[in-house]
Order: sequence, then structure tokens, then C-alpha cells
Amino acid sequence: MGNARIVPVHKDGLFLPYQMGWIEDRSRLKLMEKGRQIGMSWSTAYGAVERTAVQGARNNQWVSSRDDMQAMLFIQDCKMWSDVLDMAARDMGEIVVDQASKVTARVLEFASGKRINSMSSNPDAQAGKRGGRILDEFALHPDPRKLWSIAYPGITWGGQLEVISTHRGSHNFFNQLVREIKESGNPKKISLHTVTLEKALADGFLYKLQQALPEDDPIQAMTEAEYFDFVRAGCADEESFLQEYMCIPGDDDVAFLEYDLIAACEYAGNTDWQRIEGRELYCGVDIGRKKDLTVLWVLERLGDVLYTRHVEPMERMRKSDQEKILYPWFERCQRICIDSTGLGIGWADDAQDKFGEHRVEAVNFTPAVKEALAYPVRGKMEDRVLRIPYDKQIRADLRSVTKQSTTAGNIRFTAERTPDGHADRFWALGLAVHAASTPAECFGYQAVPTRHKEGADLPERTIRLTAGFKTSQRAM
Repeated sequence: MGNARIVPVHKDGLFLPYQMGWIEDRSRLKLMEKGRQIGMSWSTAYGAVERTAVQGARNNQWVSSRDDMQAMLFIQDCKMWSDVLDMAARDMGEIVVDQASKVTARVLEFASGKRINSMSSNPDAQAGKRGGRILDEFALHPDPRKLWSIAYPGITWGGQLEVISTHRGSHNFFNQLVREIKESGNPKKISLHTVTLEKALADGFLYKLQQALPEDDPIQAMTEAEYFDFVRAGCADEESFLQEYMCIPGDDDVAFLEYDLIAACEYAGNTDWQRIEGRELYCGVDIGRKKDLTVLWVLERLGDVLYTRHVEPMERMRKSDQEKILYPWFERCQRICIDSTGLGIGWADDAQDKFGEHRVEAVNFTPAVKEALAYPVRGKMEDRVLRIPYDKQIRADLRSVTKQSTTAGNIRFTAERTPDGHADRFWALGLAVHAASTPAECFGYQAVPTRHKEGADLPERTIRLTAGFKTSQRAM
């Protein structure tokens, strides 16, 4: 079964060479940069059970996962391995492990008296606890540096600190640790493991995968080279593939929004983010230029925070069919901003006729307008007053926007690193944020010089403000 060309040396063994290398590494500090879905959380759970269940075990294990769902999955893997190894274990469910902060963990207790405690991403949950540390998907935590700082002292009296993660941008603390190992003499003495998709395939990953999949799965017919191309083609863009599967972090010095900035605003994986709690809704609509892609982005304001409630891309749809999706949302929203550049003029005119110019603002995308839309998105992310879904296409669009300076010193926002070059979801979000601004934010200015009685030019004191399709004047 399967068409894999590389068969592992021990084809009936539980683990591939890169997995065994990680499990058998007893270094006090060890770190793995890895590709997605190559079985490392599963392998790490085996190592945790093996260390904790044996009679005479000295240390509890404290596991930090990205969210509650991942914490539960890790414990499920541990329970599976305890059954395989015939190690008596008692699932204690979710219990409070820190009375002061009310931090909870999913706990598996062994006959040895030691426990595996699987927690979510709160770094403070690691404080004051002794024993081994497993920091899974480390780079995806809201504050990896703080998590390391609190977790590291916990192994003072014994235990390992294990860090496993894919990359998330070049400015992330995880990448700083990797670069410190590779480029600065490894002062922390961390044992580094690097497993790309290419490395996993060379160790027999596809063979193992094909043994686990149904016979009619299309992956059964693939060779390693074909599977590599299949995974690559399925990624949102090339940067995503290199980062998620090849251990090459995205360049935060090029992108307008850093990975950590985006991730800090993303909902947790198990959040029902589409549930509307009030009635204060705003939306932005970007009209696509290529592939006929239009994107609707709906925000709800609760206090000072803007919560994403709906994101809908529309591809290769007639205008009338798009309006069947857009107009019910327009009915519910207090304010709507529509890209009126080029073919968007018709969308904006029709929406204004139906819902009124006081509710619908037509926004013509000039370089100055793009700048005025982009910076509020980043500002709200920096202030942590914007929530967005955890979605690979949204993240790729947000990452695709770059800020460049022209030879004249002007700022220009582009999305040249994406196949369609437009970043539709980013601009829909920018329009929605502008729609939610109270009062309406102005899109830049053009200085108008004034003159005193003798006719000499004065410093620029009067400013013409342009906000979308409206123009007004006021004195400073």
C-alpha cells in the first residue's frame, strides 16, 4: 500500500529517526524547529510518559500548549501511550493547579505518584512549579520571551526544558533562540534539532503516513517529490510554506505587520468568534482586481475593542449575486466603507442609493488613502483592541502588505509578494476599521497656504481634509 520510495530502516518501529533522536536526547535544554504535522507532539508525549510513569520518577511534567484544545489533545496522546506501555495512569480531568491565580490544567497521574500537567498558554501558570517543562508550539504563544523566563527556573532542581515549534516571524523570541544557537556560540548550551518537511520525508515520513491513511486516499499514489509539491501548492503563499514546513521564518523587516503582532490579536482556536453580542456593527468591502475577488469584513464594537464577526471572500461571482450576500449585512451595519476605485464605483453608487450616503462611504484608493487605512489597523493591533480570526489566508493577506518609500520620499503600500498582488482581506479590514472610527477619521491632507495683509506667504495654517468621497476645509 502506498507509493513511497523511501522505506524506514525499521519500518515496523513506532518512530522515525528524527523522532527517536528527540526522544532519546536527555539534554537539560533542547529545542526543535520543525515543519507542521510531522508527529512531534505525539513523539514528545511518548517521552513525557516514559519519564513520568517509571517507578522512582523524580519530576512532574508541566506542559504549555497554544490553547485549551491543544492542551487536551496532548493529554489524550499521553493517555494513549500509557495504555500502549501498560503504565497505570489516572485521568484526573481538569483541576486547579494554582489556587491563587485559579489556573487549571488537564492532569494525568501515574502509579509513580508523578503527574503530567497540560495547561494552556498563560505564562504565569508556569510560575512556582518544579519539574520538567514542555513548551509546545512555543512561537505561537502570546509572549514566548515571558514564557521562557518563567518556565526556565522551574528546572533548577531537575528536569528538562523542551521547546518545540514552527517559526512565526524573524522577530519572534523563538527565532532569536535559534539564531543565538547557530550564530552566537550557543551560550545557553541548547541542543538544537531541525526537522523540515524535506528531512522528515528523507527519514520515511511518507511511508508512515501512507500506512495510516485509507487505501483510497489520493496521497497513497504520491512519491516523496509529489507529496512535497502537493503540500507546497496547498499553502497560502510561498512565505507560509517556507515558514510552516521548511523552518525559514518570515521576514518581519519586510512585512508591514509582524507575525507576533498579528498573532496577539487572533482569537484562540476554540473561540466562537462569529457570535454577535450587541448591535454596533461596521463593515468594509474591498472590490478585487484579479480573480474577481471581493471581500466583506464585519466588525462589532464592544467597549474599546473591535471584534471580527464575519469575513467572506467572493470569487468569480456576478455583481447581483454578491449583493445578495452584502446587502443583508449592510442592513445590520451602522456604517459601511466600500472601495470605489475603478470598477468599485458602481458598487459604491448602488449601495449609497439604497442605504444612503450618511451610512455608505465610497473610498477611492490613492497612495495617501492606503496609508491612512493601513496605519490604524496596525495601531489597533499594537493597542490590542482588535480581534481577528486564526486563518491561514487572512494571515497571508495581512503579511503580504509591505511599506515602501518612493524616490520622492512618499510612502507606498504594496502586496507584491502574493500571487494576486492585492491583499484583499487586509484592505477590507482597513475599510472596516475606518467605518468603525468615531468620529470619521480623515484620510490625509493637502496644505493650502494663506497670506497676510502684505501678501507674503505664511506658514501652512489651513488644511483641506479628504475623507473618502467628501471634501471639506477647516482652519487649524
